[in-house]
Amino acid sequence: MCQTTHRIMDSLTVSTMWRMSGQNQSWVSEFILLGFSSDSTTNSILFIVFLLIYLSSVLGNGLIIMLVCLDTQLHTPMYFFLSTLSLLDMGYVTTTMPQMLVHLLAHSQTISFASCWLQMYVFGALGMTESILFVVMAYDRYVAICYPLRYTVILNWDLCIRLAAGTWICGFFSSLLNTFFTMSLPYCGPNRVNHYLCEGPSVRSLACMDTHFVEMVDLVLSVFVVVTPISLIVASYIHIAKAILKIKSTQGRCKAFSTCASHLTVVTLFYLPATYIYMRPNSSSSSERDKQISLFYTAFTPLLNPVVYSLRNKDIKRAFLKVMFYGRWTRGPQW
Repeated sequence: MCQTTHRIMDSLTVSTMWRMSGQNQSWVSEFILLGFSSDSTTNSILFIVFLLIYLSSVLGNGLIIMLVCLDTQLHTPMYFFLSTLSLLDMGYVTTTMPQMLVHLLAHSQTISFASCWLQMYVFGALGMTESILFVVMAYDRYVAICYPLRYTVILNWDLCIRLAAGTWICGFFSSLLNTFFTMSLPYCGPNRVNHYLCEGPSVRSLACMDTHFVEMVDLVLSVFVVVTPISLIVASYIHIAKAILKIKSTQGRCKAFSTCASHLTVVTLFYLPATYIYMRPNSSSSSERDKQISLFYTAFTPLLNPVVYSLRNKDIKRAFLKVMFYGRWTRGPQW
């Protein structure tokens, strides 16, 4: 414990002395994102693949938001949180994909220090918000299955709005702390980031001082946005499983399980790679492997979330057919 405290104090002291020494002119003003390949042919192929992924993600998530807004039968807490998830996913891919697409075709792969700071902050904020939102969605399923008769009373619209707003506030505040500590480190060179975006661990590895203190802050935040949500989700589904087993009819059990299967699928797709990236020791990290694994939550999860919810959800498919093919919907009272 004493050694850890001394290392933290040394890190803070070195950082303070660096900023006070007037050597800011040696700080890097931009970073170079190495991306996936330096071969132009490979980059052209990747451009087409990622462009299709980006457009499909925006279209799929935008469609879900539109259906939930237009069809009054989808004006329930479950679909309200689903539309919030879709909005987060649209922001998620838009934070990273357009820049990555430009870098795949452009000769220059530089990003300014300020732009890197902004991307790291927004990317982290949306990811942390989504992580907390999954807990809220698990709570929604818990109330729906364990207390079906009191569902609309417990999850009233006032509570739903407060829960949604709380997830955004927590996510953006937590990311601000993490980004501040990472970007306040001295970066005197090199400035080549072996990644396709400004992600905390990759950028932090270029700092010109001991990053032990920042890594500890990152670990604490990771526990808050990864371990704690997973624990709460597991606890919710333990109660849900007990409630499902008490249902006598097989059809009732299948229906109850079906309402949870989509959520469990997207939670798994999001948390498995995120846990690997943020909850392991830095000594075991591999830049090339990290780039590939981070694609799951930066590109594939936003793409697959609408697909998973659409394929397993009769209400979404019914609303899609009604709006897209019959061109009609019901405008009911506001939420």
